[in-house]
Amino acid sequence: MADSGYSTPGDGRRAADSGHPALGADGRPVADSGYSTPGDGRRAADSGHPAPGADGRPVADSSYSTPGDGRPAADPRHPAPGADEPGADRGHPGSAPSDHRPDRRAPAPGAPDHRPGAPAGPPSTPGHRPLAHSADGKGPAPQRPEPRGGLLMGRPFGVPVYVAPSWFLVAALITWVFGGQLERVLPELGAARYLVSLFFAVAFYASVLVHELAHTVAALRFKLPVRRIQLQFFGGVSEIEKEAETPGREFVLAFVGPLLSLVLAGVFYAGLQAVDPGTVPGVLLAGLMISNLIVAAFNLLPGLPLDGGRMLRAVVWKLTGKPMSGTIAAAWVGRALAVSVLIGLPLLTQSGALGSDAVDNVGMDTVLDALLAAILAAIIWTGAGNSLRMARLREHLPELQARTLTRRAVPVEGDTPLSEALRRANAAGARALVVVDADGRPLSLVREAAIVGVPEHRRPWVAVSGLAQDLTDGMRVSAELSGEELLDALRATPATEYLVVEETGEIYGVLSAADVERAFVKAMARPS
Repeated sequence: MADSGYSTPGDGRRAADSGHPALGADGRPVADSGYSTPGDGRRAADSGHPAPGADGRPVADSSYSTPGDGRPAADPRHPAPGADEPGADRGHPGSAPSDHRPDRRAPAPGAPDHRPGAPAGPPSTPGHRPLAHSADGKGPAPQRPEPRGGLLMGRPFGVPVYVAPSWFLVAALITWVFGGQLERVLPELGAARYLVSLFFAVAFYASVLVHELAHTVAALRFKLPVRRIQLQFFGGVSEIEKEAETPGREFVLAFVGPLLSLVLAGVFYAGLQAVDPGTVPGVLLAGLMISNLIVAAFNLLPGLPLDGGRMLRAVVWKLTGKPMSGTIAAAWVGRALAVSVLIGLPLLTQSGALGSDAVDNVGMDTVLDALLAAILAAIIWTGAGNSLRMARLREHLPELQARTLTRRAVPVEGDTPLSEALRRANAAGARALVVVDADGRPLSLVREAAIVGVPEHRRPWVAVSGLAQDLTDGMRVSAELSGEELLDALRATPATEYLVVEETGEIYGVLSAADVERAFVKAMARPS
């Protein structure tokens, strides 16, 4: 039995919602979120939102893995480094003495004596590795390839549809099982029954795709971006990157999938009336009708991460006015459903309540039923738990503010020796370096990872321009950004540091991905 679903930053699977800092398949934070049914077979994310996610993905999906401590500085405008953080030169020849101890995380300088136009460093997107540089040290950072998630089948409505490798396993399983049934119903087919069974497997997953396209079209109608559709072992999933803004839209977004499955079941039933049930077309139509009824009924069960759980969440959200209350209620119902599936499904099949004789349900069939029940229960339980975690994360996302996470930065010209630049940063209490031209206009950001790679005895002879990443428009972020908007800006242009500017264009400082990571993790761990 398979089912389908859609995933937004709110379901917490993937990877850093919807995400959202739900990690998704691509590992990006998704601030988010997401709708994911247990039938999609996807590994639950942590993602966070976004991380919020970059698959952000609270994305979420979305862990940041660059160096930095992310602690706020004393100065509310330009955060200064903590006492235990490296901030400057470590006593190199020609530089003033400092208390620098060897540390693998060299400070990225930024200074309180900020000149207008002094550059600040950019933060990387969730999960983004420190930027690499070309031979001259100024090459652009390599962009992380868009996670594909399998074989690309097409782009209906502009949304890529992928078939995961696990689909081929379940297609083979369906072919084998359905072929055994055809041997009893249509013994005259002989070995050709497996070709008919393979056609059934493909047709069934085509109807699952229709289910997912219903979610996708509704999401696009509500101006919600859809990252991709993926057909997997237990069904499919539509990765919607944001949550619906109202409970009404949430309800519609969840309901359209099961509704289309019911419509398909009706279409196959109508087709069945026009053929002989004892023929190949009759058997195929009957099987597709029953399969779509099962998909619709299973997804309408009122527990996260199923579509029915999203509908229940929308109802509670509407009654209480609190999305979190709806998530809590639907998630606990989902956990109860997981236990019910684990215990009830094997009992039902053994008793013959699902359509076969009880005497036949022994041996290997019993083991397979128990295994299927355990897998479904695990997916539902994990999805419900991740929905709770992602909802909690979304509550705390507004606490991620570019202004409070920004490091103080010091401007230096490109030919300044690294040791001298670090000395200035240490004296200014700064943790970021911005390369400027003669007029003080920012040109590039000195990467913290590049500083770490330069031995201390070489720093007096290495110019900062050889360790800098050229600034691009996407590496300039507003100091007013916060929460999901901030994570979206970081995902749009992966980097390890970003230049933070005021609305007037004045340089405010440098935002490090490492600092965002720490704040993200703290928000995730903080109780609601």
